[in-house]
This record gives sequence, structure tokens and C-alpha cells, in this order.
Amino acid sequence: MSASYLAVLRAPGAARLLPAALLGRLSYGTLPLSLLLATAATTGSYARAGWLTALFSAVSVLLFPTRAGLVDRYGPRRALPPMAAGYAAALLALAAATWRPGVPYPALLALAAAAGVFAPPLGPVTRAQWSVLAADPELRRRAYSLDTVAEELLYVTGPLLAGLLAAAARPAVGVLLSAALVLGGTLTLAAVAVQVPVPVPVPVPVPAQVPVRGAAAAARSGTRHLLARARQPLSAAAGAGAGLAAFSLLAVVFAGRHGSAADVAWVEAALAAGSATGGLVLGAVDWRAPAATRLTVLTAALAAALALAALAPALPALTAVAALAGLAVAPTLTTAYLLTDEIAAPAERVRAGAWVNSSFNAGSSTATALTGALLAHLPLSGCLLLAATPPLAALALRRRA
Repeated sequence: MSASYLAVLRAPGAARLLPAALLGRLSYGTLPLSLLLATAATTGSYARAGWLTALFSAVSVLLFPTRAGLVDRYGPRRALPPMAAGYAAALLALAAATWRPGVPYPALLALAAAAGVFAPPLGPVTRAQWSVLAADPELRRRAYSLDTVAEELLYVTGPLLAGLLAAAARPAVGVLLSAALVLGGTLTLAAVAVQVPVPVPVPVPVPAQVPVRGAAAAARSGTRHLLARARQPLSAAAGAGAGLAAFSLLAVVFAGRHGSAADVAWVEAALAAGSATGGLVLGAVDWRAPAATRLTVLTAALAAALALAALAPALPALTAVAALAGLAVAPTLTTAYLLTDEIAAPAERVRAGAWVNSSFNAGSSTATALTGALLAHLPLSGCLLLAATPPLAALALRRRA
């Protein structure tokens, strides 16, 4: 580790923040596969399991900014514990319901939707905490880089752990573990969190006959202004999510046509390794270019690397392309978070970070659906080339902004 990252870990409060945040966020790595396998074992249908996990993800993504706004308003110590309790309770109910066959499918859907309602926004909360603990902009950039790389590694190790539990015991055990991880990690994070200073608002007289509508309009106006100011990082996150989701799906098809679909694990491993390397380099180097310029360059680099996949003749070449594209993944997301943090006021940092997450997930979900449809009409090489278009579209939005 470079001295710059040691400086991050030596920052006051970092030694307590990082373990708590990683413990809670590991649950988001173990849950998807555990929930999918547990539901499939209970219902006997992977199609039903897929719809259930999609419902959980959709509800979680749609309400993500709302939950983050509650953290901005009430602080992590007051807002996170109820979310963690509700989320863990829903997961415990899902684990019990999927322990054996027989529970009606609508009941499983209701429990999955309830879990999506309460899922704590641990990533945005953690990054908001780093913005307080690492006040220096350069130290904050390194902290964000380290945080993004650690989160990527959790999403690699989480499914492996879920798979081991499913093989050694039953998939519902992974759902139980996810509940324990999120409850323990979130409560610990809430306990060690530093309250983000919120400026005292100046009272604005509102006509007595329309107090509620006036307050609601003000809230909507604040959200619109935030989204308008953060157009570049949000579009970059959405473009990255869409491009990577399309590439991952197409890589499975590519591996199946050039050997075995299971060989896609090498492609995913190369992508993760490249992303971790790029994220660490981003934080270790002192950059003179502003965050907006860096984000433009990184988004273009990601698009160019994804376009190269269309030229890959065999799986080793696609694996090399994945490693090259990975070098831009974590830096792109880290810079998007940093730029959003610069744009947002202290009182809306958690919500702003949640919008970046939601943009990435929305782009990913949309691209997965569209790519599956395109495969029926276009050759695989053409689909791989089209995977580069979402980041390019993000660049076009940057030019118009």
C-alpha cells in the first residue's frame, strides 16, 4: 500500500468506519445469489426466482434516494437503525419462507418487496462520512478510491461465499447470513458515524392556505436542482452501468460459443482485477485535471475499451479486453462520486451519492433487458460493439450540459 492510502487509514475515525461499512455492505454481495437459489429451490422455478429478485432490486433502486434523503435529514444515527431492523426482519422472514417448499409465491414476492423498501443506503452513507473525515480534497479522493475498490472486492467475494453456503448447507442460510451482516454492520456504522453538519435553514413565509403544497414543491425543486447540477456524474454512472451490464451478458454468450459458458468466470475475474488496479492507481496519483475533466476522459476510455470487444477472436482476447476495460471502471465510478460530492451541499450528500448508485443500477437493468432482445436480431460482434454506446451517450450529455 502506498503512503497515501496509509494516510487515509490513519485519519481520525477511519479505523472504526471502514470495518463497519464493509461488514454491512458484504450482505449486498451475498444476498442476490442466495435469494435467487433459495427461491428457485422453494418454487422449483428459476423464472419465478428471477422475477422475485428483479422485484427486490426494482423496489430498492426506486426508493434508494428517498432512504438516503432520510439519512440527510435525520442523520445516520437516527435513520439507519430502523432501516436495518426492517431490512433484517424481512430477510429473516424470507429465509424462513424459503427453508422448505410450500410457501405461496405471492407471499414471497411481498417479503421481497418489503426488503427492498428498507434496504439501508450504506454506500452513500459511507462516502458522506469520508467527506467529513477526509476534509482535504486529495485525501478524500484517495479515500473514495479505496472505498470503491473495497466495495468491488465485496461484490466478488460475496457470491463466492453464497455459493459455498448453498453447496455446504442450503441457500436460505446465505439469506440468514445476509440479515446478520447487514444488521451488525449497519448498527455499528450508525454508532461510529459522525454527524454531517447541516446548515440551519432560514425560515421562508409560506401562505397559510397552502403550507403542505408549498413544502412539497420546495422539496421537488431541490431535487430537480440537484439532478440538473449533477447531470455529468449521473449520466456517466448510468452509461457505465449499461455498458458493463451489456458486456457481462454478452461475455456469457461469447464463452458459450467458444467453449463453455462457465469460462466467463475468467472474463469477470479479469474485469474485477483491472477495476481494482485502476481504482488504486487513481487514488495514488496526484492529478492536476479537475474531476469533471477526468470523468470525461475516463468515460471515453471505458467506451473505447468496450468497443474493442467486438474484435476479440477468442476467449483469451476477450479476457484481455475485460482487464483493459476494468482499468476504467472503478476510476469512473469513484470520480463520479467525487464530482457529485463537490456539487452537492453538505445536507444532501447522502442523497446525491444515492442518485449515482441509482443511475448505475438503472442503466444496468435497462441494458440487460435490451441486450437480450438485440441478441435475437444482431450478430454477437455487433452487440458487443453496441455495448460501447451507453458511455458514448453519456459523453454527448456532457457536451450539452
